[in-house]
Amino acid sequence: MATNKNDIDAALIESVKKGDTQAFRQLVDKYKDVSLSLACSILKDKEKAEDVLQDAFMKVFQKANSFKHQSAFSSWLYRIVVNTAYNELKRNKSYSDLDDLNSTESLAKDKTAIQFLKEEEQKKYVILALDRLKADEALVLRLFYLCDMSLKEVQQITNFTSSKIKVDLHRGRKNMEIVLKDLLGNQLKDLL
Repeated sequence: MATNKNDIDAALIESVKKGDTQAFRQLVDKYKDVSLSLACSILKDKEKAEDVLQDAFMKVFQKANSFKHQSAFSSWLYRIVVNTAYNELKRNKSYSDLDDLNSTESLAKDKTAIQFLKEEEQKKYVILALDRLKADEALVLRLFYLCDMSLKEVQQITNFTSSKIKVDLHRGRKNMEIVLKDLLGNQLKDLL
Protein backbone atom coordinates (compact mmCIF):
# COMPACT_ATOMS: atom_id res chain seq x y z
CA MET A 1 0.00 0.00 0.00
CA ALA A 2 1.27 3.50 -0.87
CA THR A 3 2.50 5.18 2.29
CA ASN A 4 4.19 8.42 1.31
CA LYS A 5 3.62 11.17 -1.23
CA ASN A 6 5.99 9.68 -3.81
CA ASP A 7 4.44 6.21 -3.45
CA ILE A 8 0.94 7.63 -3.89
CA ASP A 9 2.02 9.65 -6.93
CA ALA A 10 3.78 6.59 -8.40
CA ALA A 11 0.61 4.52 -8.01
CA LEU A 12 -1.48 7.27 -9.58
CA ILE A 13 0.85 7.73 -12.56
CA GLU A 14 0.86 3.96 -13.15
CA SER A 15 -2.95 4.10 -13.26
CA VAL A 16 -2.75 7.03 -15.68
CA LYS A 17 -0.46 4.97 -17.92
CA LYS A 18 -3.31 2.44 -18.11
CA GLY A 19 -5.75 5.17 -19.16
CA ASP A 20 -7.32 5.91 -15.76
CA THR A 21 -8.62 9.47 -16.12
CA GLN A 22 -9.79 9.59 -12.49
CA ALA A 23 -6.19 9.03 -11.31
CA PHE A 24 -5.09 11.81 -13.65
CA ARG A 25 -7.76 14.11 -12.17
CA GLN A 26 -6.33 13.41 -8.69
CA LEU A 27 -2.84 14.41 -9.85
CA VAL A 28 -4.18 17.57 -11.48
CA ASP A 29 -6.09 18.52 -8.33
CA LYS A 30 -3.05 17.88 -6.18
CA TYR A 31 -0.56 19.90 -8.25
CA LYS A 32 -2.57 22.56 -10.08
CA ASP A 33 -2.08 25.40 -7.57
CA VAL A 34 1.70 25.14 -7.33
CA SER A 35 1.96 24.57 -11.09
CA LEU A 36 -0.10 27.69 -11.76
CA SER A 37 2.10 29.66 -9.41
CA LEU A 38 5.22 28.51 -11.26
CA ALA A 39 3.76 29.41 -14.64
CA CYS A 40 2.69 32.82 -13.31
CA SER A 41 6.18 33.52 -12.00
CA ILE A 42 7.49 33.14 -15.55
CA LEU A 43 4.68 34.66 -17.62
CA LYS A 44 3.46 37.38 -15.24
CA ASP A 45 -0.06 36.87 -16.65
CA LYS A 46 -2.59 34.65 -14.94
CA GLU A 47 -4.70 33.94 -18.03
CA LYS A 48 -1.68 32.92 -20.10
CA ALA A 49 -0.42 30.85 -17.17
CA GLU A 50 -3.75 29.03 -16.99
CA ASP A 51 -3.53 28.26 -20.73
CA VAL A 52 0.06 27.04 -20.30
CA LEU A 53 -1.00 24.91 -17.36
CA GLN A 54 -3.70 23.27 -19.44
CA ASP A 55 -1.13 22.55 -22.18
CA ALA A 56 1.34 21.21 -19.63
CA PHE A 57 -1.21 18.84 -18.09
CA MET A 58 -2.17 17.61 -21.56
CA LYS A 59 1.51 16.86 -22.21
CA VAL A 60 1.73 15.00 -18.90
CA PHE A 61 -1.27 12.87 -19.80
CA GLN A 62 0.01 12.18 -23.32
CA LYS A 63 3.56 11.42 -22.15
CA ALA A 64 2.72 9.53 -18.97
CA ASN A 65 4.32 6.39 -20.40
CA SER A 66 7.66 8.21 -20.64
CA PHE A 67 7.76 8.84 -16.87
CA LYS A 68 10.40 6.40 -15.54
CA HIS A 69 10.21 7.13 -11.77
CA GLN A 70 13.85 8.34 -11.74
CA SER A 71 12.71 11.47 -9.93
CA ALA A 72 9.62 12.50 -8.02
CA PHE A 73 6.52 12.94 -10.15
CA SER A 74 6.27 16.55 -8.94
CA SER A 75 9.77 17.29 -10.28
CA TRP A 76 8.87 15.82 -13.66
CA LEU A 77 5.59 17.73 -13.78
CA TYR A 78 7.13 21.05 -12.70
CA ARG A 79 9.82 20.62 -15.36
CA ILE A 80 7.10 20.28 -18.01
CA VAL A 81 5.25 23.33 -16.62
CA VAL A 82 8.42 25.44 -16.58
CA ASN A 83 9.41 24.40 -20.12
CA THR A 84 5.91 25.04 -21.45
CA ALA A 85 5.83 28.48 -19.79
CA TYR A 86 9.23 29.46 -21.18
CA ASN A 87 8.19 28.28 -24.64
CA GLU A 88 5.07 30.44 -24.41
CA LEU A 89 7.17 33.38 -23.26
CA LYS A 90 9.42 32.95 -26.29
CA ARG A 91 6.41 32.74 -28.62
CA ASN A 92 4.70 35.73 -27.14
CA LYS A 93 7.16 38.34 -25.88
CA SER A 94 4.52 40.71 -24.56
CA TYR A 95 3.07 40.11 -21.14
CA SER A 96 1.08 42.18 -18.69
CA ASP A 97 0.78 42.52 -14.95
CA LEU A 98 -0.20 39.43 -13.03
CA ASP A 99 -3.82 39.26 -11.91
CA ASP A 100 -4.42 38.93 -8.23
CA LEU A 101 -3.65 35.30 -7.38
CA ASN A 102 -5.11 35.50 -3.93
CA SER A 103 -7.48 32.60 -3.66
CA THR A 104 -9.73 32.57 -0.65
CA GLU A 105 -9.08 29.55 1.51
CA SER A 106 -11.54 28.13 3.94
CA LEU A 107 -11.03 29.18 7.52
CA ALA A 108 -9.39 26.37 9.49
CA LYS A 109 -11.20 25.30 12.63
CA ASP A 110 -8.26 26.00 14.94
CA LYS A 111 -7.45 29.47 13.53
CA THR A 112 -8.94 32.67 14.72
CA ALA A 113 -10.27 35.13 12.19
CA ILE A 114 -7.42 37.51 12.99
CA GLN A 115 -4.79 34.83 12.34
CA PHE A 116 -6.50 33.95 9.08
CA LEU A 117 -6.60 37.58 7.92
CA LYS A 118 -2.94 38.11 8.84
CA GLU A 119 -1.91 35.02 6.86
CA GLU A 120 -3.99 36.12 3.87
CA GLU A 121 -2.41 39.57 4.00
CA GLN A 122 1.07 38.01 4.18
CA LYS A 123 0.30 35.83 1.14
CA LYS A 124 -0.98 38.84 -0.77
CA TYR A 125 2.22 40.78 -0.22
CA VAL A 126 4.47 37.82 -0.93
CA ILE A 127 2.67 37.25 -4.24
CA LEU A 128 2.92 40.94 -5.11
CA ALA A 129 6.63 40.92 -4.27
CA LEU A 130 7.29 37.75 -6.29
CA ASP A 131 5.52 39.35 -9.24
CA ARG A 132 7.96 42.26 -9.17
CA LEU A 133 11.06 40.06 -9.17
CA LYS A 134 12.86 38.83 -12.26
CA ALA A 135 11.28 35.65 -13.59
CA ASP A 136 14.27 33.41 -12.74
CA GLU A 137 14.49 34.75 -9.18
CA ALA A 138 10.75 34.33 -8.58
CA LEU A 139 10.83 30.81 -10.03
CA VAL A 140 13.70 29.53 -7.87
CA LEU A 141 12.26 31.17 -4.74
CA ARG A 142 8.91 29.49 -5.33
CA LEU A 143 10.44 26.10 -6.02
CA PHE A 144 12.90 26.24 -3.12
CA TYR A 145 10.72 27.83 -0.44
CA LEU A 146 7.09 27.32 -1.42
CA CYS A 147 7.50 23.87 -2.97
CA ASP A 148 10.17 22.89 -0.42
CA MET A 149 12.45 21.45 -3.09
CA SER A 150 16.16 20.80 -2.76
CA LEU A 151 18.75 22.60 -4.87
CA LYS A 152 19.18 19.42 -6.89
CA GLU A 153 15.43 19.21 -7.61
CA VAL A 154 15.34 22.90 -8.58
CA GLN A 155 18.26 22.23 -10.91
CA GLN A 156 16.44 19.29 -12.52
CA ILE A 157 13.30 21.34 -13.06
CA THR A 158 14.91 24.55 -14.34
CA ASN A 159 18.07 23.24 -16.03
CA PHE A 160 19.88 26.10 -14.27
CA THR A 161 23.37 25.46 -12.92
CA SER A 162 23.76 25.03 -9.18
CA SER A 163 25.67 28.31 -8.94
CA LYS A 164 22.95 30.20 -10.88
CA ILE A 165 20.30 28.83 -8.53
CA LYS A 166 22.29 29.91 -5.48
CA VAL A 167 22.85 33.38 -6.95
CA ASP A 168 19.17 33.71 -7.90
CA LEU A 169 18.12 32.60 -4.42
CA HIS A 170 20.48 35.13 -2.82
CA ARG A 171 19.48 37.98 -5.14
CA GLY A 172 15.83 36.99 -4.97
CA ARG A 173 15.78 37.14 -1.16
CA LYS A 174 17.52 40.54 -1.18
CA ASN A 175 15.27 41.92 -3.92
CA MET A 176 12.18 40.54 -2.22
CA GLU A 177 13.12 42.36 0.97
CA ILE A 178 13.56 45.59 -1.01
CA VAL A 179 10.21 45.15 -2.77
CA LEU A 180 8.43 44.36 0.51
CA LYS A 181 9.98 47.46 2.11
CA ASP A 182 8.76 49.53 -0.85
CA LEU A 183 5.28 48.05 -0.58
CA LEU A 184 4.94 48.18 3.18
CA GLY A 185 7.42 50.70 4.53
CA ASN A 186 7.39 50.66 8.33
CA GLN A 187 4.52 48.16 8.35
CA LEU A 188 6.83 45.36 7.16
CA LYS A 189 7.82 44.29 10.67
CA ASP A 190 4.15 44.32 11.75
CA LEU A 191 3.17 42.03 8.90
CA LEU A 192 5.93 39.51 9.45
